[in-house]
Amino acid sequence: MTFDPLPVSTSLHRPKIVGILSVHSGRHAEALARAQLPHGPRAEPAAAAAWGDVVFLALPADAAVDVARSLAKELEGKVVVDCTNPLTWKDGPVWAPPKEGSGAAAVAAAAAGARVVKGFNTFGAEFHLDPEHAGKPAAQVFLAGDDADAKSKVTVVATKGGFRVVDAGPMRNAAVLENLAILWIHLATVGKQGRAFVFAMQK
Repeated sequence: MTFDPLPVSTSLHRPKIVGILSVHSGRHAEALARAQLPHGPRAEPAAAAAWGDVVFLALPADAAVDVARSLAKELEGKVVVDCTNPLTWKDGPVWAPPKEGSGAAAVAAAAAGARVVKGFNTFGAEFHLDPEHAGKPAAQVFLAGDDADAKSKVTVVATKGGFRVVDAGPMRNAAVLENLAILWIHLATVGKQGRAFVFAMQK
């Protein structure tokens, strides 16, 4: 999964955004960061994490925990969005949570000073690039976390990016969002539904 960060500015209402991603499906050694930094669009993860206000982790789930641990100092006080889904494969995707109970909880434990929010994990990378990949209305982003201000900041970023936002409750519901993602992956692959769909709350 990759995440291309939105245009950024130094305004308090437009936080500096960093996406830490993997160009391949490998481990954290392949992690890099993309952001609008003074010295170019790419930087070492530590420099980017120190610079950004909102940091998106779009890596394999186990690698995200390792990266969060290695960047714990730089991530202290920062809003960190965990976009990952811990899983294994057995005739389809199987949720494989770490001992902390969810990938997001594991990231929070690895970078104890970070303000972790779960989100952007219940659809494919195509929707990161285009929230209307499956047509209108735009995809909904479900956010879970215990820090209301952090969720508010991520809501601003998501809304400016064209997404519709749903507050999915406290951090304990990150596990629910990860299971929703497992269902999406199953339907997209084993279920042969393709990737051009999203889950949405309809009122």
